[in-house]
Amino acid sequence: MEEEVWRNGHGTTQGIEASTERERASSPSRIGPYAGQTDPKGGCIGKLLSPSRRRACIDLVRSQMKVSERRVCRALGQHRSTQRRLPKGRADEERLVADMIELTRQYGRYGYRRVAALLRDAGWQVNDKRVERLWRREGLKVPVSQPKKGRLWMNDGSCVRLRPEYQNHVWSYDFVHHRTDDGRAFRTLNILDEYSRECLAIRVKRKLNSIEVIDALTDLFILRGVPSYIRSDNGPEFIAAAVRDWIKAAGAKTAYIEPGSPWENGYCESFNGRMRDELLNGEIFYSLREAQIIIERWRNHYNTKRPHSALGYRPPAPEANIQVDQRPVMH
Repeated sequence: MEEEVWRNGHGTTQGIEASTERERASSPSRIGPYAGQTDPKGGCIGKLLSPSRRRACIDLVRSQMKVSERRVCRALGQHRSTQRRLPKGRADEERLVADMIELTRQYGRYGYRRVAALLRDAGWQVNDKRVERLWRREGLKVPVSQPKKGRLWMNDGSCVRLRPEYQNHVWSYDFVHHRTDDGRAFRTLNILDEYSRECLAIRVKRKLNSIEVIDALTDLFILRGVPSYIRSDNGPEFIAAAVRDWIKAAGAKTAYIEPGSPWENGYCESFNGRMRDELLNGEIFYSLREAQIIIERWRNHYNTKRPHSALGYRPPAPEANIQVDQRPVMH
């Protein structure tokens, strides 16, 4: 028996190499999605998991191969009652889709989560998953998720963040540049409460200097009180001696960011991006007065209507809706 084995070459090195070569020749080609995968099924199309995909596949097979429904359902594992009973959806689905599309037309840069929050504010009892399903079915835009950002590091290697802890703790302000239809430039001074995310004021003028900054802050200090800190970049309008002295005399402190580090003023920069994306990029301003009116109207909408993702999809300063019979009686 031992001689028979050695004679056939299975116990020698040549036999091992020969068997290895035969195994390599008979092995399937590497067509998997990653290197080293030899499973020929690795590059195939995904499984038919949902009943709707199975239903569509069965209809395609029947139209091309001319076989019975019973046979195709048995081959693909689909129950015949599931194949024949089509989903009807809810009775209010058409009205929900109509309201959702109308909100999408009004606010073209909103995602399905913010639209779902607006629908719930309007009285719909709907969750985000249902709105997302209808959103994808109607072919609406699904925003790409934002990448995560790291911590804010200072030039000396330390990491110090002034985080807002209560309302009127930290205010931030910044400029945004735009042009009217005739090509003339104008600027907006955006002032934001970082804790409540409320836009306190937007001043729109052709030119804004340090005197205009002091004038805008004076109005807000009278109406809102004096904040603990005011954050800004190192622009000449913000680091002017008159502005710093006036803020110090009013009882507030300045919190300037590092030069060339706009991400340290993230709250205001994010607001500026939303303002440009949702308003400035989609409007034509024929005059400065028109720009002032439209921007102020958008500011009121941002504070009272627009759902904010950081606030649980609630507006920063929602309007108080008081019923007529609940109003106090004036004597």
